[in-house]
Amino acid sequence: MNVEEQIGNYIASQSETKRNDMQELHRIVLQVMPGSKLWFLDGKNDEGKIVSNPNIGYGFQTIKYADGKTKEFYQIGISANTTGISVYIIGIEDKKYLAQTFGERLGKANVSGYCIKFKTLKDISIDILKEAIQYGIGQNL
Repeated sequence: MNVEEQIGNYIASQSETKRNDMQELHRIVLQVMPGSKLWFLDGKNDEGKIVSNPNIGYGFQTIKYADGKTKEFYQIGISANTTGISVYIIGIEDKKYLAQTFGERLGKANVSGYCIKFKTLKDISIDILKEAIQYGIGQNL
């Protein structure tokens, strides 16, 4: 199964409301990042143990760890969670920037160092979410 099929199956497996929001969010991210590399992580580690929610990734970056090791990873990710949806903006060094810059303007969302979590798309400003995603992409150029 290719990445697009895995993404389609993952989105289709969600409840109707979450499925509709995930489809729309997938469309929005592809609009902001046309032609970007797609990723699908099933949430399992190398031993097959579930360590996170499955997630869809967009874009490409090389993460550099303090010990000098590197890892290829996506720039933007989306994932369904028990209470709604999370958008991950990977690679932002200032862990307060997202919350300080976009938090209040986003609407009903919980914003941490690299994650924007909300219940439904109608609870947030799509334009502000796009701004946050574009900021994240710009951090990895």
